[in-house]
Amino acid sequence: MPMETSTRLSTCQSPVTTFKITKMHDIPYLEAVSLFMYTSLSTCPDISFAVQTVSQFSKNPGLAHWDAVKQIFHYLKGTADLWLSCRAVKDNLVGYADVDGSMAEDRHTISGYAFMLFGGTVSWSAKWQEIVSLSTMESKYVAITHAAKEGLWIRSLLSQLFPGKLDPTTLFSDNQSTVTLTKDHQYHTRTKHIDIQFHFICYVIENSSIRLIYCPTNDMVTDMLTKALPSMKVKHFASQLRLSAP
Repeated sequence: MPMETSTRLSTCQSPVTTFKITKMHDIPYLEAVSLFMYTSLSTCPDISFAVQTVSQFSKNPGLAHWDAVKQIFHYLKGTADLWLSCRAVKDNLVGYADVDGSMAEDRHTISGYAFMLFGGTVSWSAKWQEIVSLSTMESKYVAITHAAKEGLWIRSLLSQLFPGKLDPTTLFSDNQSTVTLTKDHQYHTRTKHIDIQFHFICYVIENSSIRLIYCPTNDMVTDMLTKALPSMKVKHFASQLRLSAP
C-alpha cells in the first residue's frame, strides 16, 4: 500500500533543532515529492492521497515524513507492472466523488474524484478542501460540486469530439444526505451557512447534465484518493480504476 493506515503525519514531526535540520539537509525529499506528483498526475491515481499528504511537509520534512516517502517508493516498485488501461467498448462517462471523513490537524478534509470513460480512468484528483466544513455531509456536498465541474468540462470536450446529444453523466456519492440535499431545495438550519457557490450542483442536476446516485462506501473507488486503506482495499480499488498488468 502507498501509505500505512497507522501512519499519522504532522508538523510536530518536523525538525526544530539545528542538528535535526542538518540531518535532513542532504535527503532528497523535495526531489522525491516532485517525482511523485508527476507520476500521480499522469499514470498512478492510486498514490494520489499519499503524495498529497507528504507534499504538505516539503518546507521542513522530518524523518517520519521521509519514511512515508520511502513507503511510496516501495509501493511503486511492487506495482511497476500495473498500467492504466481502457477497453474498445464505448462506455458512458461515469464519476465517483468522495471525501475523507476524518479531519487533519488543520481541520481541512481531502476531496477526491475520478471519472471513467471507455472502461478506463481518464481524470482524477485528490486535494485539500479550501474551507473548513462543519459536517461530513457538507464536506461531501462540496466534493461533489468540484467533481461536477470537472464532469462538465469532460462533457464539453466529448461534445466536440463526438457530435450528438450526451446522456446525463452519472456521479456516485456514498452519502444519502448529500444526495437528498441536491434534490429537495428546501431550507435547512444545518445547511444555511453553505456558500451559494457550492449549490451549483443543484443547477447542474436540474439541467440533466449530471445524475447523482448513491453508492455504498465499499464500492466507492475514490476512497483510495482520500485516505490510507488496508492492502486488500487498495488492490481492489486499483483494479476498479483499471490499473492492471498489460
